[in-house]
Amino acid sequence: MGQEFTINSPEIESTINDLLPSQGGYGVGIDFSASTMIIPIIDVTPSAEGSILRSDLQSSFSLTNSTNTLLTTSSQTLINTTGYFRCVIGGKMNDSGIGTTVSLTDGTTTKIIWFWNGRSGAGNYFDVPFSEYDIFLGAGDSLIGIVSNANSHIRVLSRQIADITGTLSTPT
Repeated sequence: MGQEFTINSPEIESTINDLLPSQGGYGVGIDFSASTMIIPIIDVTPSAEGSILRSDLQSSFSLTNSTNTLLTTSSQTLINTTGYFRCVIGGKMNDSGIGTTVSLTDGTTTKIIWFWNGRSGAGNYFDVPFSEYDIFLGAGDSLIGIVSNANSHIRVLSRQIADITGTLSTPT
């Protein structure tokens, strides 16, 4: 059986009041107590035991699981595998790069998810800020990029974060 004893410490009381503001001012005249009995506190969540990685870390890019594609002319299929993907898209465009897009398609219907809406003009170049997207591709779906001008390019960094059933892929 453990022993109980009282702790009279203004420093500890001040620290607890700072860390737990909802407790501030309460407990006037009440002392903190301690025990020599050990009471284990065990975090049984999967993250604590190390069996799974937090989902925000699960979508990290790594050297072996990332695909970096540079599109410089015409149309190119970027991804045509089913599942969930994280993509970062950006590039460098000149004024006549209007119509440069990254789109989802099933071969019949196409939906633009990223586009360059430049101005028509002569030879000015712009760095296009990178944008991040989480993308789902079902059976028959593809992510395609179209560069409308040889003086423009798109850079797409992609990584599969989960398969078609939603099972997360751990970075390797």
